[in-house]
Amino acid sequence: MLSLIKKTSVGVAALFASALLASAEVKVGQPFPALENYRLEGQLPAAAGRVVLVDFWATWCAPCRASFPAYSALQRELGDRGFTIIAVSVDKKQGEYDEFLKKFTPSFTAVRDGQQRLAAELHVPSMPTSYLVDKRGVLRAVHSGFHGDASVKELRNQIIELLEEKP
Repeated sequence: MLSLIKKTSVGVAALFASALLASAEVKVGQPFPALENYRLEGQLPAAAGRVVLVDFWATWCAPCRASFPAYSALQRELGDRGFTIIAVSVDKKQGEYDEFLKKFTPSFTAVRDGQQRLAAELHVPSMPTSYLVDKRGVLRAVHSGFHGDASVKELRNQIIELLEEKP
């Protein structure tokens, strides 16, 4: 009997843990997780009261490489208006991450989620995936993939709309 109770409680605990993980995925309209609560490697910028694009990327991802120059241009164009990009690498190897940043020299902040804690909690579906967060810290849009000028145009329009919103 005790063995059955033990197996049942382990099964219930596993089911409960699974439900908690599934509910961790942030949805549009919900608060975006505070990045400070994760052990991200690198210096996070002040983001309170700003529109933030949190972009998940990897060094091996061709669309990610294509996005970096475009995102640098967006940061230069809209940064003074209250916009910030935080690029979160999911690379496990520090050296590959460092080489990528040396080559692409982004005009925005890049940090590394080497343990992939944040990426796992958000259930990031693919590389790249970007989360657009408003001034109040609420997720407003999710962009999966990078499709060149079409992605930039859509993002720019959404970012400007959020920048112009009244608090």
